[in-house]
Amino acid sequence: MTKQLQIGFIGGGNMAQAIIRGLLHSGHNPSHVHIADPSEKQRDCLASINGDLGISANNKDVAAIAQVLVLAVKPQMMTLALEELAADPRPEKQLIVSVAAGITLSSIQSVTGPSAPVIRVMPNHPALVNAGISVLIATDSATEEQKQWAEQITSVIGKSLWIDDETMMDAVTAISGSGPAYFYLLMEIMEECAQQLGLPAELAQALVKQTAFGSGQVATESDGAFSSLRASVTSPGGTTAAATNLLEEEGIRDIFRKALTAARDRSIELGLK
Repeated sequence: MTKQLQIGFIGGGNMAQAIIRGLLHSGHNPSHVHIADPSEKQRDCLASINGDLGISANNKDVAAIAQVLVLAVKPQMMTLALEELAADPRPEKQLIVSVAAGITLSSIQSVTGPSAPVIRVMPNHPALVNAGISVLIATDSATEEQKQWAEQITSVIGKSLWIDDETMMDAVTAISGSGPAYFYLLMEIMEECAQQLGLPAELAQALVKQTAFGSGQVATESDGAFSSLRASVTSPGGTTAAATNLLEEEGIRDIFRKALTAARDRSIELGLK
């Protein structure tokens, strides 16, 4: 990807900032990165990242010059953002990249036009530390070069994977898009329980953080099944078995199945609005 590619962002929140920081770290020209956000506080935060970034309160200013336009607004605000784009002039064959949960390719093209090249991306929260994973799908109107642009943009925040069936994206959203929150909730619960069991707060937090980090590292570097990794820590009749057996008896698998299904269903609902 040329470091001179004009990349615009509609919305300057956490995910946009993560991508922008990654782009700059990879050597992208900051004067070729443009962001529109209505919040003065958010614009000040963006300006603190790099003074050469193009920052505006007006979506029109960014959309008019971007070769790649990243829609980084909340799903509930997407319709308004798309309507503004449709009303204003934009570069011919501008690539539109959406990182909004639930918003389908066809719903974007219904406003921008059926020939508009669009790529939908589902990133996740670890993108903030360049450890995320993004799943991408493109319309037929997106060129191979534009697909490479999108993959290279998302690669600055972690790994990237392509799918060719958009119906999978709602499940992707439930697993990896929302997934970090499930792990954070488990960490929160473990920290609380550690303190209830008598550990000092600082020690409880340190143990939970490093255990989560280390377990993730082992799982990432292992070719084995997650069940095999769990078994390697679980001695029959031991302390770990006492805990995991109780979790199984209390229906933890069914609880998670219901939770992830609820997230998947909400992603579908967002796409229908």
